[in-house]
Amino acid sequence: MNATTTSPVLHDDSIERLGALAGLSERLLDLARDRGATQAEVSCSEEAGLSVSVRMGEVETVESTRDRGIAVTVYFGQRKGSASTADLREESLVATVEQACAIAKYTEDDPAAGLADAELMAREVREFDAWHPWSIDADRAIDLALACEQAGRDADARVENSDGASLSSGRSLSVYANSHGFVGRERGTQHSLGCALIAGRGDAMQRDGWYSFGLSSNDLESPAAIGRRAAERAVGRLSPRQLRTGEYPVVFAAEVARSLVGHLLGAVSGGALYRGASFLVGTMGTQLFPSWLSIHERPFMPRGLRSSSFDAEGVATRESALVENGVLQRYVLGSYSARKLGLETTANAGGVHNLEVSPNADGVDAVLAAMGSGLLVTELMGHGANTTTGDYSRGAGGFWVEDGRIQYPVDGVTVAGHLGEMFRRIEAVGADVDRRSHIRTGSILVGRMTVAGEVTDGG
Repeated sequence: MNATTTSPVLHDDSIERLGALAGLSERLLDLARDRGATQAEVSCSEEAGLSVSVRMGEVETVESTRDRGIAVTVYFGQRKGSASTADLREESLVATVEQACAIAKYTEDDPAAGLADAELMAREVREFDAWHPWSIDADRAIDLALACEQAGRDADARVENSDGASLSSGRSLSVYANSHGFVGRERGTQHSLGCALIAGRGDAMQRDGWYSFGLSSNDLESPAAIGRRAAERAVGRLSPRQLRTGEYPVVFAAEVARSLVGHLLGAVSGGALYRGASFLVGTMGTQLFPSWLSIHERPFMPRGLRSSSFDAEGVATRESALVENGVLQRYVLGSYSARKLGLETTANAGGVHNLEVSPNADGVDAVLAAMGSGLLVTELMGHGANTTTGDYSRGAGGFWVEDGRIQYPVDGVTVAGHLGEMFRRIEAVGADVDRRSHIRTGSILVGRMTVAGEVTDGG
């Protein structure tokens, strides 16, 4: 986005600040050791950012943030205590460690408690092109947000109102250290620009929007392109129809398809599994998806949104398959949940690091052609996915498709099914990957789902 790179680059002291955080972490570990802790771990972070919002050509909010945090966890054998602070004074650091130690002494032994095994610590900590600070000031940020909103309002006369535009830019520094001698340093930036517009009048109004997100401001779409895309989406939703309740093929557009992968992650995460709160308990090694579908974790992806050499416990990350040829290869585990399950950590304490879903089709047009007739979902509402039972029911909006082509917008419907059946019924994944998430998938065609609407002549 050339228009956003005109601000001068200020002095970058991030390396020095990371060094200071690392020194602070080691000081806290020493304090814990001196008080008898058998193991300890420390997380230190600094964050700074700028966000602005505008609406109908007027500035609504301007916010500059600067936060820091320190979290200390100590273990006395298998008794655990944690405390946190944002105060860097020596007396506060001492008090924080002492509070964590006091808590540990009053807790019960937990056989699964403790640091991840020392031999699993990352030996090499690399960067993955995630540090791109943007020296933008509030005036420039406001100008870009105003330009984005104005481009959308000017794009179509049917856009008569706005929910506003916003720009945000943030940077973060973090250090994780533990008594195994591991010290991991990370730095990253995130920037976004988007707007939401309202087309039509009265009861016929429809709202939609668009946003762009990246680790570098150069990765953002231009304000004009974002505004026009938001207008196109809002206008495209005008005069929606409802559908006759029935079973139809459903395509989840790329921007909502990643939620299906998110439900899979929730069901195969260690916490849900050892509590028995997942419909996928005991399914490792079984066929969950069609044989052509694979999902791989890529922690070393340059400029990946979740790239890292280590997880939240210092364990070395690794490229691996979550699903291979439709078969669930492993769960998503940190060391605690792994011990509870009698398994080994998968280096996923704190979450997954960039997932890629393998496509078997070209863009969304190819996926719609494969569907023929059915529902294209571009918006999901509510929280109707239960990963304990697998039941799925969510409000949805989108478009009715016939012969692979969009016919008219659809609103006020519910799509329902069971996640296990939905996974097995996936017929196509497009190459139209939405890169605004660490879950990288294109549009997904589920061969059959229940779509609840009203009995009408449409559909």
